[in-house]
Amino acid sequence: MISVVGHTAIDHIFTLPVLPKRHSSSPVLDHKVYFGGGAANIAAGIAVLGGEAELISAVGNDFFGSEYEKWMNKLGIKKDFFVVEDKNTPTCYLFNDTEGDQTTVFEWGASEIFKTAKAPSLDFVHMATAEPEFNVKIAEKAVFSSFDPGQDLIKYTKEQLISILDHIDILFTNIHELKGICDKTGIGREELIKQIPLSIVTMSGDGSEIHHNGNITKIPAISVKLADPTGAGDSYRAGFLTAYQKGYSVEKCCKIGTTTASFIVEMTGCQTNLPDWDRMKERYNKYFGDLYQ
Repeated sequence: MISVVGHTAIDHIFTLPVLPKRHSSSPVLDHKVYFGGGAANIAAGIAVLGGEAELISAVGNDFFGSEYEKWMNKLGIKKDFFVVEDKNTPTCYLFNDTEGDQTTVFEWGASEIFKTAKAPSLDFVHMATAEPEFNVKIAEKAVFSSFDPGQDLIKYTKEQLISILDHIDILFTNIHELKGICDKTGIGREELIKQIPLSIVTMSGDGSEIHHNGNITKIPAISVKLADPTGAGDSYRAGFLTAYQKGYSVEKCCKIGTTTASFIVEMTGCQTNLPDWDRMKERYNKYFGDLYQ
C-alpha cells in the first residue's frame, strides 16, 4: 500500500490567449472542469497502474455523491478523509495561455483542517501539496517517505522545510522548486542534494535527473504532442512510486515515471488519460527498450 497525503481538488482549467497583467483582463477561450488535487492525482495514477493506493485528504460535504467520489470508488482507492462540513472541497483554478505559460489560484477550503489534524503513522507515504506542519508530522512518524513541495512551497517556513528534508528518503522537485527550497533554507543546491538519499529533479521538456549515491543520471523526456502540462509531475511520481514498490531500479522507476507523464500531457486534465500498466509498458518499450530486461 502506498499512502498519499495532500489535496483532493476540483480543477477548473481555463485557456486564455495571454495571461493578464496587473489591472488587466483576458477573454476565456475555453473552460472545463476536471478531477484534480496533487495527492488525489498521484493516488489515481497509482491505482490505474495497478498499485494499491490510500489517499489521506480533506473534502467538504459537496464531495459525497459527486462524480469524483464515484471515480475514486471505481479505481479502488482507499479513502481516509477529513470531512469539513462548512467548507468546499479544495478548488484549483488553472489559467493556461496559448504560449504554454500558466498561473494557478488555489482555494484550500476543507484542506485548512490539516493545520490541526492528527497525523497518522505510515509505512510508505508520499507527501504531496498539503499543510506544511501536517507534512512535517507525517515525515517524522513515517517508516519510508517521499516529498514534493509543489505550489505549496510558499507556505513552508525554513524550519519546516529543514525538518522534512531531514526525515525523507526521496525528494521530488522541479528546477524552480529546488531553487525555492535552497533560497528558503539557505542550503546550497549541491549540499541539499547530498543530504537526501535520493533526489529526482524534473526539467519539463529536458527530462529529469537522478541524484543518487553521488551520481547524476539523466533521463530524457518522451516527445509527444502537448495538450496541457498540468498534472505531469503528479503522474511522474505515480509511475515512479508504483515501480519503486515493485522493486525496480531507480533508473527504471524514473523511466516509468517519464512514460506515465507522457500520457497525461497529451490530454487536458490530470486524470483524463492515465495509463494502465500494459499501456505504459508498451510505450516504455518503444522509447527505452524492454522493461523486463
